[in-house]
Amino acid sequence: MIITKRFLPRRTVLRGIGCTLALPLLDAMVPALSASARTAANPVRRLGVVYVPNGMAMQYWTPAGEGPAFEFTPILQSLAPFRDHLVVLSGLKSSWDQTHPGAATGFLTAATGTRGEVAVKAGTSMDQLVAKQFSQGTQLASLELSLDSRSNAGQCTAGYSCVYTNTLAWRTPTTPLTPESNPRAVFERLFGDTASTDAGSRRARSQQDRSILDQVVQKVARLKRAVGPQDSAKIDEYLEGIHDVERRLQKFDEQGIELPALQPPEGIPATFEEHSKVMYDVQLLAYQADLTRVITFMVGREESGRTYNEIGVPEAHHPLSHHMNDPERISRMSKINTLHVKLFADYVKKLQSTRDGDGSLLDHVMILYGSGLSDSNRHLNANLPLLLVGGGSGRVKGGRHLRYPDGTPTANLLVTMMDKLGVPEEHIGNSTGKLDIDLLSGI
Repeated sequence: MIITKRFLPRRTVLRGIGCTLALPLLDAMVPALSASARTAANPVRRLGVVYVPNGMAMQYWTPAGEGPAFEFTPILQSLAPFRDHLVVLSGLKSSWDQTHPGAATGFLTAATGTRGEVAVKAGTSMDQLVAKQFSQGTQLASLELSLDSRSNAGQCTAGYSCVYTNTLAWRTPTTPLTPESNPRAVFERLFGDTASTDAGSRRARSQQDRSILDQVVQKVARLKRAVGPQDSAKIDEYLEGIHDVERRLQKFDEQGIELPALQPPEGIPATFEEHSKVMYDVQLLAYQADLTRVITFMVGREESGRTYNEIGVPEAHHPLSHHMNDPERISRMSKINTLHVKLFADYVKKLQSTRDGDGSLLDHVMILYGSGLSDSNRHLNANLPLLLVGGGSGRVKGGRHLRYPDGTPTANLLVTMMDKLGVPEEHIGNSTGKLDIDLLSGI
């Protein structure tokens, strides 16, 4: 890090007509006398959660070895380049046995829900406990995202409200937070003056000749002259990322207008992979601009019936997950799981290549990846498929597969994660203490 005498306020933004653009963390935002605020000893900490639905093809997921000697399985293979930033966790059990509703809602609350649509109740989720503390330095306390459209009405499974299957985040035990699936709405929430989801308004903005960045290009040029070369390079890298996301969103909208017979919901890409990629990209930008430090992302909601013809899996995901122990069906299920991890690995690579203080975004984030079910055929909530990814700002040691005694509460992991994020909580849900992720399995 180069310390200069120039100093920009941390919340510096570039303002143009109809837009306000936050900037990434620059060296010039750290006064010379307070440079320690960004040293390796005190970096910005971030939390991410990536949830995949309908369980896992566990035969293709679980490594045979333990400790640092584990080998990557077919599903996890695309994460092999990030071994040193990865911990595989086995043996943990969620708090709620009620199949799909409990799989999602129990993932971060470690609580159980109540039947019926009126008396919706679970527990405050771990991400929201962290967000309450982290929000003091960011524009948004947290960001809740999904690849499935919002649908919290009605009952889904065993008399439980659909809200339990459709969200991970609960601000309070009675206040679920509905995730956003439209990348344009997310982008506008992060970088625009409004986050309107009105179709006419979005279409009008899509047809404008100038992008958000075109409105502030002169101010960007002046800012680059006022900072050092390293900051100037960071600004170029950051703005190029925004340009790329914006170009892709524009293309998606144009395709929707030109092909009305195939038009998806406006602003949402036509393919699962493109939708995933752009949603991961807006997460990257949100972290990079320090607009939020807490993000939850549902790759799909529980009981998702999405099909994956592009990888040779025409069956709907949820019915396929009830594979009746048929090896061929389990194999096809593993292809879905593998695709999910591959897209996540692409995101991890971008986090690793994005500078942040004295390291990268990957160094300074802790991401929990996994599902609230293991053997989906039996709705099994034990031995959940879970990963911790990222350096956790120096507080997570990677390169290990840790196996815990069967039945160890997943809530213990949540308590430990909060502790390592600097937001200690004695108890959450059915936790019985902290989970030792530092001294187990040969470490």
